[in-house]
Amino acid sequence: MRNTIILIFTLLFLGLYSMFFVVKEGQKGIVLRFGKVIRDDEKNPIIYNPGLHIKYPMIDTVKNLDARIQTMENQADRFVTLEKKDLIIDSYIKWRISDFSRYYLATGGGDISQAEILLKRKFSDRLRSELGKLDVKSIVTDFRNKLMADIRESLNYGTSENYTREHFNTENNLNSMAVLGIQVIDVRIKQINLPTEVSDAIYQRMRAEREAVARYHRSQGQEEAEKLRALADYEVTRILAEAEHQSLIIKGDADAETAKLYANAFSDSPEFYSFIRRLRAYENSFNKREDIMILKLNNNFLPFMNIKQDY
Repeated sequence: MRNTIILIFTLLFLGLYSMFFVVKEGQKGIVLRFGKVIRDDEKNPIIYNPGLHIKYPMIDTVKNLDARIQTMENQADRFVTLEKKDLIIDSYIKWRISDFSRYYLATGGGDISQAEILLKRKFSDRLRSELGKLDVKSIVTDFRNKLMADIRESLNYGTSENYTREHFNTENNLNSMAVLGIQVIDVRIKQINLPTEVSDAIYQRMRAEREAVARYHRSQGQEEAEKLRALADYEVTRILAEAEHQSLIIKGDADAETAKLYANAFSDSPEFYSFIRRLRAYENSFNKREDIMILKLNNNFLPFMNIKQDY
């Protein structure tokens, strides 16, 4: 009897415990009854906000879905512009669930990876279509504004010209993300690059242009250097010529002064002048030990060295 009572209380506790479920902060909950989403009287799915809620045990199943804004990073992909030029574009998308019931059914039970596969496919197709209408200049200068806004609107509200946001109907517009229960919050292009083969060719061309500019500047520098060297050589030659000219003037003045002194000395004492001149002549004549000079005893060159002998 006691065991039976314990069993009954246990079953009651488990039943009461299974009646309650918690939706965490940042999530939304939907309840499935026999595999179908519970709806209200107006056939709208019932969405449970964060908090404690009640369900039927053993009948209802709770599915919590992330209600926060998601960021999907797209791998860099190749796109073709209006001029048939290739661009490598790196982008990302911010999105959130707008219709939890539709999202749950469209993604096979709320599989976020499945949602992002579908979202990426539609985004890539839309971006490829829009970029094919623009040239590179327009893409580079306008992609942060109008281009991205147009892509976001087309993802959310479809591409048909007959539909506007006011007349939008998710049931008959299969081009929009609302069919998946998704709202695109923002789309951005992080980086635009040229393909490797194109960027390498541009790099080589830029390098050749820079080398041509460098050669031009080097030739200009060499020309200026030659001009400076020629000017310096001219200045050196001019200065040396001027110096030589001044030295000749000074030397001439010195020679004139010397001649004047000699003339004065000759006038005052011819014998002393003659004696000094002879001594200098001797000095210049006998400046080496191996020099030999044969003269007569009565020569005029050595009057002061004549030796008189008596025989």
